[in-house]
Amino acid sequence: MANKVLVTGASGLLGREILRQFVFNGWDALGLAYSRVHGSLRKVDLCEEAQIEAVLDEFSPAVVVHSAAERRPDVVEKQTQSATALNVNATEKLASLCAKKNIYLLYISSDYVFDGNNAPYKPGDSTNPLNTYGQMKLDGEIAVRKYNQFGVLRIPVLYGSVESLGESAVTTLFQAVLDSSKPVKMNDFQLRYPTHVADCAQVCVGLANRQVSDGDSNAGGVWHWSAEECFTKYTMAMAMAQVFGLSSDHLVADKSPPSGAPRPFDCNLDTTETKKAVQVQQTPFKDGIRAVLESYLP
Repeated sequence: MANKVLVTGASGLLGREILRQFVFNGWDALGLAYSRVHGSLRKVDLCEEAQIEAVLDEFSPAVVVHSAAERRPDVVEKQTQSATALNVNATEKLASLCAKKNIYLLYISSDYVFDGNNAPYKPGDSTNPLNTYGQMKLDGEIAVRKYNQFGVLRIPVLYGSVESLGESAVTTLFQAVLDSSKPVKMNDFQLRYPTHVADCAQVCVGLANRQVSDGDSNAGGVWHWSAEECFTKYTMAMAMAQVFGLSSDHLVADKSPPSGAPRPFDCNLDTTETKKAVQVQQTPFKDGIRAVLESYLP
């Protein structure tokens, strides 16, 4: 009988791919969603403990991958109460229930738990979030780490097969690339490591296999995964233009820090230990972004 995995946030950019990769690797997978329920996804409000417990009891997974979150820092700053309910409170409830039922919980966290001043960061390095979103993800980590059956996977900004260009902070840049009718300032200050969701999903499967299928039980603790190529928003946009032979004359590098919720300068994640634990190939940015954006060409 196949091992069972429950994936929260399964209608989102990362959650969709995590669900797909587990199914591809022979797991019996159930995806949960709330605002974008479709297909075989189950509608569950993670802010309601009774609903969480009911689906855990019914499906009885060996692993839960918790990818549901409000990930937009500026939205978190403005809608703190609802973001806290999902990012922190729901995580606490889920972690407690998983511990009670002896379920391995893999919590998806963020490079934003660091302040960006001392990269590259190893899993055991001190955290110091600069914005509310980073603090919430750290609070979620603290809630999860109170129990024995847990893993924390910190990841950076993501891209992949999107339902719209605006779904990813990476692919949304392509809208500016396509519109060459006027100059567009693009941030060329903060460093980012855009990472394909398929690579992150494969790490999740690898850690779950270590914990359950391989009888290793060494998938606990904190893990880092990230692409190694370094970009700013400006250089990401320039790379997109180059991939498709589009004009980039209208793109203007802006060297000043952006407005809005403060973002760390460089949160490069050290992935040494994760690479020892799981075998995952890192998707080159130009290859990955070409496949993702081709259908959006005019």
